Amino acid sequence: MTRLGTALRALVAAATALLSVAAASPAAQATPEPKAPQEFVALRSVDPTIIQEMRYTTAHNFVGEPVDGYRQPLCILTRPAAQALHRAQVRLLRQGYSLKVYDCYRPQRAVDHFVRWAKDLRDERMKAEFYPLVDKSRLFADGYIAEKSGHSRGSTVDLTIVKLPAPPTRPYVPGETLVPCYAPQEERFPDNSLDMGTGFDCFDTLSHTDDPRVQGVQRANRQLLKSTLAAQGFVNLPEEWWHFTYKPEPFPDTYFDFPVARRSVAGH
Repeated sequence: MTRLGTALRALVAAATALLSVAAASPAAQATPEPKAPQEFVALRSVDPTIIQEMRYTTAHNFVGEPVDGYRQPLCILTRPAAQALHRAQVRLLRQGYSLKVYDCYRPQRAVDHFVRWAKDLRDERMKAEFYPLVDKSRLFADGYIAEKSGHSRGSTVDLTIVKLPAPPTRPYVPGETLVPCYAPQEERFPDNSLDMGTGFDCFDTLSHTDDPRVQGVQRANRQLLKSTLAAQGFVNLPEEWWHFTYKPEPFPDTYFDFPVARRSVAGH
């Protein structure tokens, strides 16, 4: 074989080896992140006036850390649900109020994070605020944690009502002293929400929308939220005053897992 032929064979062998390495690399084999179907939108693109305080991108939640799948603090919903929230917001703005969302679409990976956390009975760092009277070993049996969530179908939202002008809320400081979520409003973690009797994500029977112990202004505030959303097609979960699902759901049987990020709905 000529010297030129030997050199060419060596070059071909080297190129083949490089291609093999590239094909075997994690970057080449990485599965692209799923994106939202066209029926999903960022709420801000439908109504930028609705206040967003996305708790699961922060450490101020019952887990005590940012939750898997929440890449950016934004609310993503199916378009019909977002449009229905816009209609509810228009009515509230006329009365001097605004909606504030805590959580919207929730990827399945976030639900899986909740399940892993609930099974780790040693991790009770947020117990004093979010589930002071509930034994962590009972979170599944009592229905506070489940392996599937309606939020993953894209038409369920956790929200409250804020009096305008809305005062700013201070950031949560990890490690700060926690106060029970059912304490009087002036004692529990400051939130610019109307007084609903408990804070958001309070694992307690006082969170039941029509709990008879909740009376007066607190009951009236819950009914304002419930009636305003019901008029636009939302159904309340009786165990959680903040939890509503738009009906009919565009995806009643599908649990999505695309991340909460702008790129998930980019171009919609």
